[in-house]
Amino acid sequence: MDIAIYTLGCKVNQYETQAMEQELLRRGHTLTDFGGLADAYIINTCTVTAVSDKKCRNIIRRARKSAPGAVVAVCGCYAQTDPEAVGALGADLVSGSAGRMAFLDRLEELLNAKGMQVITVDKALARREFECLPAGGAAGRTRAMLKVEDGCVNFCTYCIIPYARGPVRSLPLEEAAEQARRLAEEGYREVVLTGIEISSWGRDLRTGQDLTGLIEAVCAAAPGLRVRLGSLEPRTVTEDFCRRCAALPNLCPHFHLSLQSGCDATLARMNRKYDSLRYYKSIQLLREYFSDPGITTDLITGFPGETEEEFVQTLSFIQSCAFTAMHIFPYSRRHGTPADTMPGQVSKEEKEARARRAIALASEMERRWLGQQVGRTLPVLFEEEKGGLWQGHTPSYALVRAQGKALHNRLADVKITGVDKDALMGTVLETGG
Repeated sequence: MDIAIYTLGCKVNQYETQAMEQELLRRGHTLTDFGGLADAYIINTCTVTAVSDKKCRNIIRRARKSAPGAVVAVCGCYAQTDPEAVGALGADLVSGSAGRMAFLDRLEELLNAKGMQVITVDKALARREFECLPAGGAAGRTRAMLKVEDGCVNFCTYCIIPYARGPVRSLPLEEAAEQARRLAEEGYREVVLTGIEISSWGRDLRTGQDLTGLIEAVCAAAPGLRVRLGSLEPRTVTEDFCRRCAALPNLCPHFHLSLQSGCDATLARMNRKYDSLRYYKSIQLLREYFSDPGITTDLITGFPGETEEEFVQTLSFIQSCAFTAMHIFPYSRRHGTPADTMPGQVSKEEKEARARRAIALASEMERRWLGQQVGRTLPVLFEEEKGGLWQGHTPSYALVRAQGKALHNRLADVKITGVDKDALMGTVLETGG
């Protein structure tokens, strides 16, 4: 059967989609483009904001309209939190954010017996087992993803994800190391350790192991593989974490520390578990132990109750952190979260205006950091050719473009010669295979 898949949302969703793709191919199905004709359409949904929900609904409607006779199967976080709404859009199969292999079993049943609607969604908060799926990446990719954790119990006031994903569940350390070893054997050059909240890895296993130990095990199991970390809770970064991680030669010095606000009063309303002083300590530790690390973050503007004075505090704080790149979003109200009913909701216009101001500052910091790389020689893992230039990333996650031949999945030393918008330009000196 011809099956098309559309994925919305985070790296965890992308990881789970590639796992389903591997399994569908193993079962003898053919993967086809979502914009063409197929026997079945899978939509892997996201529900992080109300805007995400709207995008999901539009994609489901599009699939249903373009191929009335096909099976439309919907899974993921939006399907988990609002299965009835998904069913009302005409989906034949509605599943949630777990049980991917069982989801494919039901899809095959519907392919052979069309005309039914099946809605099967569990209670996310009751989950206790980690669903082990094959690690990997899309065809032709140099970078694989390895999901090591699922779930979150932080319950930030703006976030619906704990209700969509359930509590923390962890992939055992030995299995994570073995999967990393297999990825290296398959020819991948880099692996990203991903999860809903990887800083919580190991809490459910009760073995005394923590994220730092997991990182050490994965790096040791695949010494030829670059290891990159997903988003970290800032308090993960301690003296011990930095000392041990700095001793790992294949760990990429790129750290994404989720911030959301640089104002302590706003952080408290968000129910974040740190203040700006603790966050800044993490930044200082990283720069003490790693040479010119890439430090990136997320920021929400216009959270309920955020005054102009509080936002100015945030601008001052992010400037002191000198981030190498930032993801900045206006606050999006999400039904079912405490923040949705908080007083002091900020107007759409003001939220977007503050986002533009923060983006301008973030762009200035990024340009400054990129400019500091000019003249240096950096190792680059090349991924794809675009517009006549090959592009890839440094260990600190700077994007580099250069001329060359057949550089896909090759490591090369590159002399950085300039900056073009959000990327470095360079000359390939030699490749490392």
